[in-house]
Amino acid sequence: MTDMYHPDSAYVSWRTGQNGLTTFDLYTRKAPFGGAYLLVAGIEAAVEFAQSFRYTDDELKFLAHIRDYDSAFLDELAELRFTGELLAIPEGSIAFPHEPILRVTAPFREAILLEAGLLQAVGLSTLIATKASRIVYAAEQGHPRRVSEFAFRRAQEPMTVARAAYIGGCSSTSLLNAAYEYRLPATGTVPHALIEMYPTEQQAFEAIAEAYNRYTLLLDTYDARRAILTAIEVGLRSQETLGHTLAAVRLDSGDLVADTIYVREQLDKAGLHSVRILASGDLDEWKIQELLQAGAAIDSFGVGTALGSGAGSVERQIEGGSLGTVYKEAWYVDEIGTEYPKIKIAGAKSTWPGKKEIYRHPNWQEDVIQLSHEPRPDNYHRLLKPIMRNGEIVPGSLPPLSEIRELAQYNLNLLPEHYRQLTVEDPYPVRFSEGLQSLRKQAIEMVGSSNLNDSKLA
Repeated sequence: MTDMYHPDSAYVSWRTGQNGLTTFDLYTRKAPFGGAYLLVAGIEAAVEFAQSFRYTDDELKFLAHIRDYDSAFLDELAELRFTGELLAIPEGSIAFPHEPILRVTAPFREAILLEAGLLQAVGLSTLIATKASRIVYAAEQGHPRRVSEFAFRRAQEPMTVARAAYIGGCSSTSLLNAAYEYRLPATGTVPHALIEMYPTEQQAFEAIAEAYNRYTLLLDTYDARRAILTAIEVGLRSQETLGHTLAAVRLDSGDLVADTIYVREQLDKAGLHSVRILASGDLDEWKIQELLQAGAAIDSFGVGTALGSGAGSVERQIEGGSLGTVYKEAWYVDEIGTEYPKIKIAGAKSTWPGKKEIYRHPNWQEDVIQLSHEPRPDNYHRLLKPIMRNGEIVPGSLPPLSEIRELAQYNLNLLPEHYRQLTVEDPYPVRFSEGLQSLRKQAIEMVGSSNLNDSKLA
């Protein structure tokens, strides 16, 4: 679970004897989907990856087959385990661009071999948790509405999606394996194929009503407006004769605004005020917002593709599909204890050197990124928490999923309203301390001086 260039880099490090204690920052340069924030997730997966990282005999044989590595290097890889330190912004916390979500300090070869796995773990989960929080926010305008995660059939990493979507506020998952593994509520309705199997829609509805004490009927297989009349007839009869309850109806296509308004009117006329209307079908946060602003009578949503893929919006020219997390070297201590700030100079992609801390104003007026030895600003609270020390998990640092979800909803409620909007004009203020800015200037000068000396030698 590395890219090819990670063992290649480790080999060069091994051959030249360069394996000092190195600090890397994992962060993103911008918030996804045109929003302001990131909802952090995937820290537990990152820790599990770091703790379990090792090479098997078969994997080492494969490496020896594809690269002419020295056998002594492969012997080192056979014994390699992560022995370093991980600090992280806890899952369920709010983060902003440029803030290190993970701070990794370890011998260079350990830190570089973990790069891609850590990026994948944190990047995907944070992308999906953030997407879910936006969808739930759009759905809850006016009054609470539940969002069910229906992403399994379209998600590249369905278990990760289900877990992250739950952190982001989704009420349930359609994926039974995720419900089992993470103890999540499992929900589902029925497919069009079940309705089509019966000679008539009424017979299909009756079969469903007879099978379950509480059931949902799918209305748009043929004609939603005709189907609701059949559903009401079946629902009233099943309640009278069997005591079974029509809990909800679902629409997956058509004119969701006009059709849901019509369906609501018919249900209310029949006295079925408690029957919920569920909408699904290629929905995302922007479409949900538009439906509700147009007056659609929808009580809950099922969202699949856009959530499972972390999609942006082609119509709105908003990127999606990846968080764009990066993993950049920031500090190096060589074998004799000399410390060096590390920096990449590349315009907007230039990095910030040094071992960092992040502090947040108690009223969300700003975050400050500063060097770890600089004093904490008065009344600000620290965001990075220790997760691993000496390669071991810090006790109590990985809370259960239920607590992560609770923390996420608490933090999202604290986030000022204008930063929760689907599209923001002004980003949340993240300030770099004077000490950090000074170190960056120093690091740039050091790099320029070194390169100048190298060119003279050449």
